Amino acid sequence: MNLKSMVAAGLLATLPVTLPVTGHAETGQLTGLLKVELNKVEEIEGGGCRAFFLFRNQTGKSFAGFEMSLAILDGQGVIDRLLSIDAAPLPVQRTTLKLFEIPQISCANISEILLHDVTSCQPQNEDQMDCFPILELGSKSSAQLVK
Repeated sequence: MNLKSMVAAGLLATLPVTLPVTGHAETGQLTGLLKVELNKVEEIEGGGCRAFFLFRNQTGKSFAGFEMSLAILDGQGVIDRLLSIDAAPLPVQRTTLKLFEIPQISCANISEILLHDVTSCQPQNEDQMDCFPILELGSKSSAQLVK
């Protein structure tokens, strides 16, 4: 090994090591995120709005139950309605597409969708848990998705 290689190896040995966040199935811990993205909205023929959600499960566990209560806010920021959606199952390390219809409101008149509550969050073969700490919300549509 020449001097240049030895210096480079020595410098690499002193750098901090950062490991990726992963789930630990053997300990029952969730250390990754469950990302929920409002990917797009489209008008439904005859009235209403169809919302396309992407669920990116990076938690290390599959979810047998996952239900959300959403508040739909109109163009003036006033709550128009509450909507309950069931997104289960959510397989581990997968991205899942779910479509939900929001009746009697045009997509252009939805300013925001508020995640009001997670009414069910149950990992496969486990008890219910609080999913709010592991949720990351985002939107690529004109309506924002917020907690």
